[in-house]
Amino acid sequence: MRFLLSVVFIVGSWSVGFSQTIESERPKLVVGIVVDQMRYDYLTRFYDKYAEGGFKRLLTHGFSLENAHFNYIPTYTAPGHASVYTGTTPSVHGIIGNNWYDKKLKKEIYCVDDPNYRSVGSSAGGEKSPYRMLTTTITDELKLAQNRQGKVIALSIKDRSAVLPGGHTADAAYWFPGGEEGKFITSTYYRESLPKWVIDFNASGKAKEYLNTTWNTLEDISTYTESMADNNIFEGLFNGKKTPTFPYNLKKLKKKNGNYDLLKAVPFGNSIVKDFAEAAIVGEELGQGSVTDFLSISFSSTDYVGHKFGPDSKEIEDTYIRLDRDLASFFKFLDEKIGKGKYTLFLTADHAVSQVPAYLETLKIPAGYFDGSKLKNRLNMITQKEFNLPMDSLIENTSNNQLFFNKEALKRHDLNVEDVSAKLANELISYETIHRTVTANTLQNTEFSTGILKRLQKGYNQKFSGDVLWIPNPSTIWGGETGTTHGSGFNYDSHVPILFYGKGIKTGISKRRVSITDIAPTLSNLLKISFPNGATGTIIEEVLEE
Repeated sequence: MRFLLSVVFIVGSWSVGFSQTIESERPKLVVGIVVDQMRYDYLTRFYDKYAEGGFKRLLTHGFSLENAHFNYIPTYTAPGHASVYTGTTPSVHGIIGNNWYDKKLKKEIYCVDDPNYRSVGSSAGGEKSPYRMLTTTITDELKLAQNRQGKVIALSIKDRSAVLPGGHTADAAYWFPGGEEGKFITSTYYRESLPKWVIDFNASGKAKEYLNTTWNTLEDISTYTESMADNNIFEGLFNGKKTPTFPYNLKKLKKKNGNYDLLKAVPFGNSIVKDFAEAAIVGEELGQGSVTDFLSISFSSTDYVGHKFGPDSKEIEDTYIRLDRDLASFFKFLDEKIGKGKYTLFLTADHAVSQVPAYLETLKIPAGYFDGSKLKNRLNMITQKEFNLPMDSLIENTSNNQLFFNKEALKRHDLNVEDVSAKLANELISYETIHRTVTANTLQNTEFSTGILKRLQKGYNQKFSGDVLWIPNPSTIWGGETGTTHGSGFNYDSHVPILFYGKGIKTGISKRRVSITDIAPTLSNLLKISFPNGATGTIIEEVLEE
C-alpha cells in the first residue's frame, strides 16, 4: 500500500510539472498573417527594396519554406483562408469558393453570408458567420485546449478573410465594408455591440486621413526596375484616371470609386489594417495573460491592387515596399507590447496570381482568356447533338469552371447523370482554352495520386461541387485584357511564401515541398494542442525547435 501511494505521488508530481512546462513553453500570443494574392517571388524580386525590419527580419531570423504550395483547386480567397486555418482542403472543410452555386437552394451563395445575424457598427454588411465551414480551425482548437480561456481576434478589410480564420469560437472578427462608412464592423454572431476601443478607432479619423492623401511611389520611381513601364496597356484604370500612372490623388478619385472602397484598392488599406491590429492588441490586452491569445490578420489591399494592375506593375511593387514598412513597424510594436521571444508568428498567402495573359502573349508565351459566350454556344451544340435538347434545359448553372445539371430535367428525359457527364466531359476537352475535364463520378471513384487532377480532387466536395469540372489552359483566365486574376492549380497561383518566426521557431530555410495545409498542424504541435478536426496536413518538423 505504501509503494502504491508513492507511485501515485510521483506520477501526480510529474503530471503537474509537465503541465506547467507546456504552459511556459507556449507563446503569449500567436499572430497569423495572410497576405492576399502574394506570390512567393515577391520576396525575391523586391528583396533589395525591403527594409531590415520587415520581410527581411522574418527571412533572416525566422524559418522560410521556399517550396510551399496550395495543394488544391480553386485558389481563391475564401478557400485559401479556410485551408490555412483548418489544415485541410475544400473537399473536407466545405468552403469551395468565394461564391458557389447551391444545388439545394438553386441559387448562388456567398461563403460567409448568414441571415440569422445582423450588422454591429453599421446598418448593413455584417450579416456574416463561419457556419458554412464544416471543420474546426487552429483558433478553435486553441480555445478548446484552454477551456475557452485566451482570446481569438480576427481582422481584415474583407469579411471572409476575418470570419473564416477566426473560426467558430472567435471572440470577435472585424472587417471594413467601405462605401460611405470608413469603419470596422462585426456581426451579432460575435457580440451585440462594438467594444470601446473599436468605437474609438473608428472615430479617430484614420480612414478619412488615408483616403484624403495622394498615393505616390514611396521611393523614386526610376529605381523601381523590377517592374514594367508605369504607363502600359496591360493595367486597369481607376474611374476618373486616363492612364494607370502615378500619382493617384485619392481625394479627387474617391467619389467616382466608391469612396471608402477606394481605400481598399491602394496600399493604405493595408496600413489601416496594421493600425487596427495594434489597437486590438492594446484594447483586448492580447498577450498579457497566463494563457495564449491568437490574433489573425489578413492584408487584402495587395489583392485589389494586383487584380487591377498585375504582378509586373509599379503599383504592385510600391504596394509591397509599403507593406514591408508596415510590417516592420508592426513587428517593432509586438516587441514592445508583447516582448521579444514571447510571441510566435507566421506569414503566408491565400493564393498567388497569374501574370497578365495579354502581356504574356506579347512575349509569345502561351496564354489567353475564357470567352463565356463561346463556351455557352459550344455547350449548346453538344447538348443538341448528343441529346437533342438545348443547353439550358439540362444545365442548371455554369460557374467556377463547373457544370451543375438539372437533375429533374434529366429524369424527365430519361437521361443518366453519369452518361451525360461523360459525354460532356469528352466533348469539352476539345474546347480551345480547356486543359483537362473530369466528371464528378470519376472524382468520387478514382484516387489521383499526382498531377493537376489530384489538386482538383482535393478541391472537389461531393456535397457542394458540380457534375462536370474543367481546368483552363495554363495562364488562361476569365476576364478582360487588363489586370489579372487567380484560381488555378498551376505554380503561378499555388506557389506562396510560408514564413515562421518567434518563440519555438528555428532559424533556417527548407526547399522541401510542403503544403499550405501543413501550417495548422505545425502550430498545433508547437502549442501542444489537438489538430483541427478535419486536418489532413502534416507537421513541418524542421521549423520547430526541439
